Amino acid sequence: MTTHGGFEPVFCTIVPPHVLDQLARAEDPALSGPARRSLEHDAYQRTKRRLTTVIGAPSVAAPAGAAADQPHRTIYDAHHTQDLPGDQVRAEGSDPGSDATVNRAYAGLGATFELYLKAYGRHSIDGDGLPLDATVHFGENYDNAFWNGEQMVFGDGDGEVFLDFTIPVDVIGHELTHGVTQHTANLTYFGQSGALNESLSDVFGSLIKQYTLGQTAAEADWLVGAGLLAPSVHGTALRSMKAPGTAYDDPNLGKDPQPATMDHYVRTGSDNGGVHINSGIPNHAFYLVATAIGGRAWEKAGQIWYDVLTGGELEQEARFADFATLTVQAARQRYGAGDELQAVQKAWEQVGVRTL
Repeated sequence: MTTHGGFEPVFCTIVPPHVLDQLARAEDPALSGPARRSLEHDAYQRTKRRLTTVIGAPSVAAPAGAAADQPHRTIYDAHHTQDLPGDQVRAEGSDPGSDATVNRAYAGLGATFELYLKAYGRHSIDGDGLPLDATVHFGENYDNAFWNGEQMVFGDGDGEVFLDFTIPVDVIGHELTHGVTQHTANLTYFGQSGALNESLSDVFGSLIKQYTLGQTAAEADWLVGAGLLAPSVHGTALRSMKAPGTAYDDPNLGKDPQPATMDHYVRTGSDNGGVHINSGIPNHAFYLVATAIGGRAWEKAGQIWYDVLTGGELEQEARFADFATLTVQAARQRYGAGDELQAVQKAWEQVGVRTL
């Protein structure tokens, strides 16, 4: 495992800042109020995350005697405050309670642990049995979910645009994968390396969803966050890997800005250089690879991506072309000059990323 000079954990949310910015400008206070408060929450957490990288985070280890091939989950309830972690409401091995949000968070942490263990032999987020902690009912109508470098946090949504953030299992997998990236390639959260960081979370979040549902690449919907948007919203999800730019087109949310190819790459100074926007390009490349290979996407396409993420050659400030080149090398090394290699090469060509 490479750390490229030490971990630099970042504050990563599932809902992009540009979406909340759009809602914050709405005339209806039922839309703008929660969005503004969510942006304020995020700014506070982002500052706290930066301070933690300076002074250091407390080390967390698996309990003595804990089995490496079993998750160690703890769910907390913030009771609509911003105090973390909150009160413990469910521990590993305990029975489900009456709070569906708690139960979904517990199950989603387990599904993520299982995919990484069963498909890739990885023991939790850090590869060394890291306990999986999550806080639910964070803030008042909080419109986001995030990984803060140490734990998962879920808002309940405002009920007008966003529903409970524990509903889509791929949201949970997405955020926990930021932890995997933090402990492996440690990709800088800006520009193309930041977009790769986001894309990897979308990729493995989607694979966790497909694994949980027992779906093949052909059966999957390739949507990130399906079920999160309220019924009144004109959209199906936060992002589409199959067709970036088509996940939503709503009077309040605006239109999904993700490009599918480099022809429409977005140059912007917001959102850390468009990390949530341009991630559509490598997302689409993965979709093309997975559907071209066929079968269960976590087995071959996912293995190639995992090999690159954890292989030690992916630089912190890698660009799309750097990542693409490494996927070609990983496909050749693992599967030879067969269909898998051709699928990878063709996918990057289709999205306009040259391999070096």
